[in-house]
Amino acid sequence: MTAEASEPAAGEPRPVPPARPARKSRRFPLITRDTARPEGGGRAAPGAAPAPARQWPLLAVMGGVGLGLLIVALDAFRAGTVLIGLSLLAGAFLRWALPEVGMLAVRSRFTDLLTYGLLGAAIVLLSLMAQPDPWVTIPFLDDVVHFTVR
Repeated sequence: MTAEASEPAAGEPRPVPPARPARKSRRFPLITRDTARPEGGGRAAPGAAPAPARQWPLLAVMGGVGLGLLIVALDAFRAGTVLIGLSLLAGAFLRWALPEVGMLAVRSRFTDLLTYGLLGAAIVLLSLMAQPDPWVTIPFLDDVVHFTVR
């Protein structure tokens, strides 16, 4: 094959080489068009199940918190707040143990575990330390309170 055969004749357009694909930018877009589902945010039951069954982890945690609030309203403060804290700790456990938890997944798995776990533990600890007649006494906290509130 000669060089003359590969060149187009006079008057014929030259073939255009295929265009290279455009490089995608590594920057975040200025306008967000979509949001990603949190890790583990898929259905907790098959798609054919009714909506409450698909969201049972969230409903279990919310039911425990609601029952705890009802108990607090019925004048059993300590028992109700302990139940609220334990419900949040159960939410942390469900988030850790189950691969898909539906709407209980709000952020990344690590952040959800940290948030549910710390809030649940703090609520249980504070409710056990509540006056009068605390069930748990932490001695250095008395000194901190007396030092700051003089």
